[in-house]
Amino acid sequence: MRLVIARCSVDYVGRLTAHLPMATRLLMVKADGSVLVHADGGSYKPLNWMSPPCRLEEGPGEWRVVNRSGEELRITIEEIAHDTAHELGIDPGLRKDGVEAHLQELLAEHVRTLGDGWRLVRREFPTAIGPVDLMCRDAAGLGVAVEIKRRATIDAVEQLTRYLELLNRDPLLAPVAGVLAAQSIAPQARTLAEDRGIRCVVLDYDELRGIPSTEMTLF
Repeated sequence: MRLVIARCSVDYVGRLTAHLPMATRLLMVKADGSVLVHADGGSYKPLNWMSPPCRLEEGPGEWRVVNRSGEELRITIEEIAHDTAHELGIDPGLRKDGVEAHLQELLAEHVRTLGDGWRLVRREFPTAIGPVDLMCRDAAGLGVAVEIKRRATIDAVEQLTRYLELLNRDPLLAPVAGVLAAQSIAPQARTLAEDRGIRCVVLDYDELRGIPSTEMTLF
């Protein structure tokens, strides 16, 4: 991983345009080829980024990051304060707790719980910022990214939002919708998710395991 602290401006040129005026920022170049632009605020979300496959072209005072669709990040560098590279090695990945991992496994086996005609594309679908729990296709064949939690909070909504922003930049995948699936969903998380067009689904762990409900019914 290469870390560069520089006074720079950033222009994104593609389906949309965006401009970041001159300021001191962290430029992160990862081993997978992704390039991310961070500020010292705004939590962990980059201000802008380019996902692999892409190429980085460095010239005097300017970086050009170009992806296969011809979209560009143009980084104009006024001054570099720090430039260093670190070999991080192979990451073992995030290990989920037993229940959450089992929920993912069960939902992958019973993906039609989310809707008739749904099919699983892949578990742990890889992206430049981490794996999506489940990548699916709905009955209409559209892509759906599913984030699975035991208890979903606002952090889970933010995580899924980042995945969706990244996935929808890929013309081969877009449009990709989002589903937040959990045993329980905090009210604030549900409100934020629905405001962002993310569907919320409450999972019944025992039902997914095929264990009959112990709740009393009339019939």
